[in-house]
Amino acid sequence: MTQDFEPVVLVLKTYFDGLYHSDTDRLRKVLHPQARYVCATDADLVNLSMDEYFPIVDKRPSPARAGQVRADVIESIDFAGPRTAFARVRCVVGERHFTDFLTLILTGGGWRIISKVFHYDRVAPDQTT
Repeated sequence: MTQDFEPVVLVLKTYFDGLYHSDTDRLRKVLHPQARYVCATDADLVNLSMDEYFPIVDKRPSPARAGQVRADVIESIDFAGPRTAFARVRCVVGERHFTDFLTLILTGGGWRIISKVFHYDRVAPDQTT
């Protein structure tokens, strides 16, 4: 089975753009309305809906405005059939270096991220270069 990676890569690029610019309009284009945002880095599990997650992004100073150098990487994309994909990506927002596991589904509207499960490490500003 041969998969077309380009549509998934375009979704991931829009996802990175949304995070870098703290732009929920961009993120709404690629995150399914029923997607989950899940993190267990700290002691308490964070498990949010998009209605809970987007206001956090809206309030966050954007890395773009801060002049932060972009550091987003697609590490891998795997397919589990023609309508399901999994991407492992990395990006930096402020002092947090994220590793995201993104599950994508193909719907009538194209590829969308249905889950974002991630871990982050805090890195002091003088260690980010």
